[in-house]
Amino acid sequence: MARETFEILVIGGGVVGASAALDAATRGLSVALVEARDFASGTSSRSSKLIHGGLRYLEQFEFGLVREALRERSLLLNRIAPHLVKPVPFLYPLGEHVWERAYVGAGMVLYDEMAGHDGVPRHRHLTKRQALRIAPGLKPDALIGGIQYYDGRVDDARHTLTVVRTAAHYGAAVANNAPVVGFLREGERVTGVSVRDVASDRVIEVRAQQVVNATGVWTDDLQHLVGERGKFRVRASKGVHLVVPRDRIQLDTGLILRTEKSVLFVIPWGRHWIVGTTDTDWELHKAHPAASRTDIDYVLEHANKVLSQPLTHEDVEGVYAGLRPLLAGESESTSTLSREHSVAVPVPGLVAVAGGKYTTSRVMGKDAIDAAARGIDRQVPPSATHTTELLGADGYHALWNGRHRLAQESGLHVARIEHLLNRYGSRIDELLDVVRERPELAEPLPGADDYLQVEVVHAASHEGARHLDDVLARRTRISIETFHRGVETAQRAAELMGEALGWSRAQVRREVETYRARVDAERRSQQEPDDEAADEVRTAAPDLLAGVTADV
Repeated sequence: MARETFEILVIGGGVVGASAALDAATRGLSVALVEARDFASGTSSRSSKLIHGGLRYLEQFEFGLVREALRERSLLLNRIAPHLVKPVPFLYPLGEHVWERAYVGAGMVLYDEMAGHDGVPRHRHLTKRQALRIAPGLKPDALIGGIQYYDGRVDDARHTLTVVRTAAHYGAAVANNAPVVGFLREGERVTGVSVRDVASDRVIEVRAQQVVNATGVWTDDLQHLVGERGKFRVRASKGVHLVVPRDRIQLDTGLILRTEKSVLFVIPWGRHWIVGTTDTDWELHKAHPAASRTDIDYVLEHANKVLSQPLTHEDVEGVYAGLRPLLAGESESTSTLSREHSVAVPVPGLVAVAGGKYTTSRVMGKDAIDAAARGIDRQVPPSATHTTELLGADGYHALWNGRHRLAQESGLHVARIEHLLNRYGSRIDELLDVVRERPELAEPLPGADDYLQVEVVHAASHEGARHLDDVLARRTRISIETFHRGVETAQRAAELMGEALGWSRAQVRREVETYRARVDAERRSQQEPDDEAADEVRTAAPDLLAGVTADV
């Protein structure tokens, strides 16, 4: 990066920054992408894991946003990432007679019409008996009927990482553990950034014709680093989700429930459910937003209003908190702020993009590069990402149809092949080739039977994982899918990473100790009564990237 002047430099390795880098690379532009921590380590690994139009935004008359999001849902499901994005059913329980069914039903009709024929089943009305048949875990007196509809589900961190890998495939230079510590200027024009390579503690200058600020909730921090006022402000809203075992909620469908502030989802997630979310202001540490006991109680209380077997704190396997980057408005309530995105040019040579929602990240990346292209000194082709498949999508359906043959050839159970196909798609050969050479890597990880040891090796060798937390929290979801939260897996995973990355025994030990301390701090923070106390406990844990300036 220090030797080249790029046409586009993107700051931020979340889904929007990754999408901008991919958009630029597929237009034939020279691109660099730098991320302070790990790809998707902020908001993009802590969402509700949904690819959806946003049914509740119809009630706010944001028809354009819903239509755009549904168009993106169709692209992801059918063309761009069918290996990563899957349809998922949701039940909307009805509690009032006649008027509610007519009101919600009309919204569902509009939702389906906006989506068009995108391969997702249309909504259907259910009697009380029909609703309880697919949702026997609901209290009979909690509904008088229901409406079932479909949206999409995604492992957000894996999707973001795949976008980054696809950008690299098309020529982008990408780096994580590389925080921006300053901007390069010629007059009032931004001409690049100073980046610190955390591994070597060396600062390099990366020059570019246009710089894109795609740092989400850190947008304002980065703008302060420029020394100029931005064109908009970004407000952080904390969303907390709980992960519980699949057998604790007797449902054959997801749920969407209205709350006094927003909506609550119960989302099918493999052998688990994801239950959330909250929507509250957050003005504390942005890299490690903490969930308090009050947050957890809120989610449990609202879920238990309709569940016949109430959830308790002992049922919670995992907890994660993420920050939504909302464009600041006049309202005091974050739940009423728009999920629309904005693109601005605060100073020459710098483009800022913020707001939006995970589902529309491709459009946000496109809009950012459209704005940056005006400052490029050559003709820039139009965006091609609406027709560009992510790595692993090409041939996925054929491989899925032949999964039994793959299982026979590899010696793995067909369920393992299905798991790998739905995470790596047609890139499954990258892992199966390693297993042929090292059959012992086909064994599951200790304490995390859903994942194979080869996935840790692959994360370090192919997916840019630099630390143990990168693997246990993002390349896999072991940190939220097990009651031990990855502690029992940490030693073996660190040893496997160490083999791939050349770690010493001392490095392996430090990674394991740091990870375990992080888990302990998270557990203790989740017993604290409020944000301030939870943040103090959580941020006291050791952080291998503690010197990252402004968390950008």
